[in-house]
Amino acid sequence: MTRKFFVGGNWKMNGDFASVDGIVTFLNQSADNASVDVVVAPPAPYLAYAKSHLKAGVLVAAQNCYKVPKGAFTGEISPAMIKDLGLEWVILGHSERRHVFGESDALIAEKTVHALESGIKVIFCIGEKLEEREAGQTKDVNFRQLQAIVDKGVSWDNIVVAYEPVWAIGTGKTASPEQAQEVHEWIREFLKEKVSPAVADSTRIIYGGSVTADNAAELGKKADIDGFLVGGASLKPDFVKIINARS
Repeated sequence: MTRKFFVGGNWKMNGDFASVDGIVTFLNQSADNASVDVVVAPPAPYLAYAKSHLKAGVLVAAQNCYKVPKGAFTGEISPAMIKDLGLEWVILGHSERRHVFGESDALIAEKTVHALESGIKVIFCIGEKLEEREAGQTKDVNFRQLQAIVDKGVSWDNIVVAYEPVWAIGTGKTASPEQAQEVHEWIREFLKEKVSPAVADSTRIIYGGSVTADNAAELGKKADIDGFLVGGASLKPDFVKIINARS
């Protein structure tokens, strides 16, 4: 099966109207690649603004959401609100949510189920920390994080898996193309065994962790790397080169 290349840009807690205008300008002028799904995730205050100013070929995602439609949950947003803005995607399970804000596998799984049931597609992030990789626990950690949603019996039609080794996020260190491909292959084998061969074949597994315009093309050549989830580099015009890494 040919899996459509997918490039996400996670802006994290960065931006103001001026900088969003700058990003919108270079995306609207340059991000014309029908063979790639392009999704950017601005901070929550700028979701509607980005959506209204970006051309149709660039979709907008929320960076997080909660597990219920509404209620007394100060500071949270719900999939219903994301959908009300006309958006289709959310990022869940990002390492910063797991390790800075202490979100558990169980909570992330609950949020994923609710987002999918609400009609929102999910970029589901997994990844090991440096000490876990050095201890030989890379498989164990990533499989445990995936198992949390496998156990929920989710439909995989609207899930993109983002493998982001925590030790490579914002550090300047990048998994080599061989290291990244190895883990992506493990993930696909896990899905084949735990879900089905069809899901393993069709699910896009993208790589995140200090992806740049310089290393994207080499990473993108690997058989099981179906795109990228990009952090800081998505704020700069070179993001377009990452979108076109397979062109």
